[in-house]
Amino acid sequence: TATRAQSGLLERAGSAGVAVLATGGVASGPGPGRPGPLQDETLGVASVPSQWRAVQGIREETKSCQTASIATANASAQARNHVDAQVQTEAPVPVSVQPLSRYDVPRLAAFLRRVEAMVIRELNKNWQSHAFDGFEVNWTEQQQMVSCLYTLGYPPAQAQGLHVTGISWNSTGSVVACAYGRLDHGDWSTLKSFVCAWNLDRRGLSPRQPSAVVEVPSAVLCLAFHPTQPSHVAGGLYSGEVLVWDLSRPEDPLLWRTGLTDDTHTDPVSQVAWLPEPEHSHRFQVLSIATDGKVLLWRGVGAGQLQLTEGFALVMQQLPRSTKLKKHPRGETEVGATAVAFSSFDPRLFILGTEGGFPLKCSLAAGEAALTRMPSSVPLRAPAQFTFSPHGGPIYAVSCSPFHRNLFLSAGTDGHVHLYSMLQAPPLTSLQLSLKYLFAVRWSPVRPLVFAAASGEGDVQLFDLQKSSQKPTVLIKQTQDESPVYCLEFNSQQTQLLAAGDAQGTVKVWQLSTEFTEQGPREAEDLDLLAAEVAT
Repeated sequence: TATRAQSGLLERAGSAGVAVLATGGVASGPGPGRPGPLQDETLGVASVPSQWRAVQGIREETKSCQTASIATANASAQARNHVDAQVQTEAPVPVSVQPLSRYDVPRLAAFLRRVEAMVIRELNKNWQSHAFDGFEVNWTEQQQMVSCLYTLGYPPAQAQGLHVTGISWNSTGSVVACAYGRLDHGDWSTLKSFVCAWNLDRRGLSPRQPSAVVEVPSAVLCLAFHPTQPSHVAGGLYSGEVLVWDLSRPEDPLLWRTGLTDDTHTDPVSQVAWLPEPEHSHRFQVLSIATDGKVLLWRGVGAGQLQLTEGFALVMQQLPRSTKLKKHPRGETEVGATAVAFSSFDPRLFILGTEGGFPLKCSLAAGEAALTRMPSSVPLRAPAQFTFSPHGGPIYAVSCSPFHRNLFLSAGTDGHVHLYSMLQAPPLTSLQLSLKYLFAVRWSPVRPLVFAAASGEGDVQLFDLQKSSQKPTVLIKQTQDESPVYCLEFNSQQTQLLAAGDAQGTVKVWQLSTEFTEQGPREAEDLDLLAAEVAT
């Protein structure tokens, strides 16, 4: 009876344990007469009371077990790796190489001996032929028409009503710079102006945002890049000063300046040019001319100063009397210089254009002292050697031929271009290109018989003397309102480019057609004939 009672209590206790665990997991309770382990795989806590009762007395025990909380975390990852590869090859073509043994060496030698004399005779004929004289291979694409590549401008300068007064290409031919100022009457000495440059080879070129801008306290009237330093440019001011800038230093571009001293020009600077030093051809000086009659040579020294090294003065009574000259309009002894061009064949020889309208042949080697009272830190010499017949008004531009040592062009306020020989006073020919002023004239650097002129009627005229000696081959309309074109320059490196600046403050870069960039056969000889026929 006692045993059956114990079994009944155990069964009830076991049943109670199973009932407690039934909500959460699998339990293994004790069998009849023995306790068993309690396992819980899902719930955090399980508690099972077990009761044992016996006849002799009652014993109560409570047992429990606890497992650590299960930590869970969700994590996700996604990776994608995709590679496409394509290879296409053509089936190799077997190269057939004939074995050397298949050539008949004795017969080949006999053939070469037979044709040797004939081949040498034909080669000698070709060597003596003039059929391809003057011909140069040009691999550039043929350009049939003259077209405008870029229209460049600086809005702050244009808003002030400034004109493009000077233009220059750098030594690489990739950068074009312009001077902003005024050429009309008025006191522009204190007018703030600019020198701007655009790199045409730079990606993302913005025509209205120059790659370099220099603010200048006086109007800039002329500009010239250094012959070998691509970022150095010289400018002449309305105030009479000459400055040199380094456009690669935007924060502090000024390299040298003349300052306002007794040596400085007392009139606006008409033109500047770079000249190699006589004893150091790799070093250059800056030459400046002005309507005060002085021609000055400057060298950059320390402390940002341009120092005067040589000087010349044009005095009326010292001019050679090779032609009849009018009295100087100002009644002064000095002759104002308005333009300069150096010979490509003699580095000491140069042509000056004057306010009186007559060109002068001059030399840097002249030794005669100038009869002038103008103050100067160096002795001033008289450079003029020969006087040519005058235009009907002041000369604005002169240009020496790069292909003939005696030929040069001049253009002036009478609207005419004169072609001169240095061997005689009268012009070889005179062309009326405009009813207004002509402000610029330049020989082509690659075509001996081609030149360009800029007019006060807003056009650029391209002449090919091989086609016509009376009318332009192409007339380019630079400005729609016929405002003047003040300056132009061919690009000697990229010879298909011509830049021109106008009174609207705009620089236009024109791409020339192939006929203006490829030299024709015997063109240089035709230029010689032109000079010789008229000179006799």
